[in-house]
Amino acid sequence: MRIVAGEWRRRQLRAPTGEATRPTADRTRETLFSMLQSRLGTFEGLAVADLFAGSGALGLEALSRGAAHCIFAENDAAAIRALRANIAALRAQPRCDVRPASVLQLGPAKAPVDLLLLDPPYGSGAGGVALDRLQRLDWIGPASWVALETARDEDAGARSLQVDAVREVGSARITLLRMPAAAD
Repeated sequence: MRIVAGEWRRRQLRAPTGEATRPTADRTRETLFSMLQSRLGTFEGLAVADLFAGSGALGLEALSRGAAHCIFAENDAAAIRALRANIAALRAQPRCDVRPASVLQLGPAKAPVDLLLLDPPYGSGAGGVALDRLQRLDWIGPASWVALETARDEDAGARSLQVDAVREVGSARITLLRMPAAAD
């Protein structure tokens, strides 16, 4: 597993030990960030949240491409160790906030983030549940982009968000979501 592009391009990342975490494949990450690049134009200065973070590959990829700051939420101990080791190896500590907790334990946001990256366990339905809660707690605002990775045959389950795009890569489905446009 490696960083695909940006400041830390080709740098290797450590994956958590055990079977509890399924890291996003490089090809899937490359597709996701290509989709985001075409919509965002740049990652410069973005506030990002990598939820169900695992090794932190998604958030670290965003930071490598110029994001200003990333909040990582993860509750598996082995994944947290790998995440912290990856952040330290890249000397990214000043731009990272690691929260060793379940996504569902996060409190209200101080302000909506620009980009939320969610990679919950496949088949769990946790992504849709988390998105509903995060929207109620103001993590998602009108300008936010949400990227949700699920199994290829799994519904995103995001009832209150609008689907912008869907791509299937291997066994994964990437869904980009936004808040619905306000009616005039």
